[in-house]
Amino acid sequence: MQLLKYIQAQGIGSRKTCQWLIENDCIEINGTLANQPKSMINPDDVTSLSINGESFIVIPQPYFYILLNKPENYETSHKPRDYPSVFSLFPEHMRQVGMQAVGRLDADTTGVLLITNDGKFNHNMTSPKYKVTKLYQVTLKHPADQTLCDTLKAGVLLHDENEIVIAADAELNNPTTLLLSITEGKYHQVKRMVAAAGNRIEQLHRLRFGRWETGNLAPGEWRFINPD
Repeated sequence: MQLLKYIQAQGIGSRKTCQWLIENDCIEINGTLANQPKSMINPDDVTSLSINGESFIVIPQPYFYILLNKPENYETSHKPRDYPSVFSLFPEHMRQVGMQAVGRLDADTTGVLLITNDGKFNHNMTSPKYKVTKLYQVTLKHPADQTLCDTLKAGVLLHDENEIVIAADAELNNPTTLLLSITEGKYHQVKRMVAAAGNRIEQLHRLRFGRWETGNLAPGEWRFINPD
């Protein structure tokens, strides 16, 4: 990959800006000055990038995959209305490279959120066809018993829907904590399912999306992941 194209793909700026930075000895890759725009580099070999002495996070090429522990009161949108965008949690240059959330979490919902620039990966993770499991920890407003789990696993009819929606699994940790697994991604699905089963949600946290969990990531922290 040409150095110029690589620097531009890092979200640093326009082609003209990147060329100026390279030709004016502003770029260092792996601690070595890189000042030839047409020189070839292997993106997989890049471990560090600095511009005018400032370190920048290296964005994998051509695709990147991110696991974020989404905090409360952040919107999964590039144009938030009431709260900050989850994308504001990332450095400016990363926000310039086509970051897209894999599905959405409501502003008041926390936990696993995947972000990528790979459209095929995004589709495969969210399409009902592939039945990727999402596990939620639900804090219920009213104490519940096994009846709630049985109802969710048997299927409920959501408001304004014509088909029964069935939970992949449902179990109670205690009377007000429900672990609910789904393989679809309808609008406000978990909240609507619990409401259709006769209860309400006080708090919602996504524990797992596919095989990814937040692990030791604190709210607002993130890391690159490998989909393979």
